[in-house]
Amino acid sequence: MKQTGYPRAVAVLRGGRDYPNIRGTVKFFQRCDGVLVEAEVRGLPRTQTGFFAFHIHEGGNCRGEGFPNSGGHFNPGSREHPNHAGDLPPLLGDFGKAYMKVLTGRFRVEEIIGKTVILHRNPDDFHTQPSGNAGEKIACGVIQRG
Repeated sequence: MKQTGYPRAVAVLRGGRDYPNIRGTVKFFQRCDGVLVEAEVRGLPRTQTGFFAFHIHEGGNCRGEGFPNSGGHFNPGSREHPNHAGDLPPLLGDFGKAYMKVLTGRFRVEEIIGKTVILHRNPDDFHTQPSGNAGEKIACGVIQRG
């Protein structure tokens, strides 16, 4: 999937107190057929599965231990999980790194400016309400205009 131009929004991911090595960038490119989301993360911890739940949350900042101000999943349509607008495919970590690119039609870039991107410790099970049993929030980044 080819993107052109600069991202319309970017989130810089930083790990929490227990995950200080996590760093990453999530870029959002508005296209006519949806939003292209490109994530690159490093410093991931080893887990049993290697998968990490990856969501857009409705809150506007990453302050505080465990990122309490990041809020719940971005869900303007009041849908059940995994059909929240902010539900994204999981990241697969390999040797502490992950890269993903996905096209979604669930939101427009303008709708997520000021929201947060959250990386969770566990994989998303895609059915437990309200958040897929994703576990603790291990990294956070605020989505800002690109």
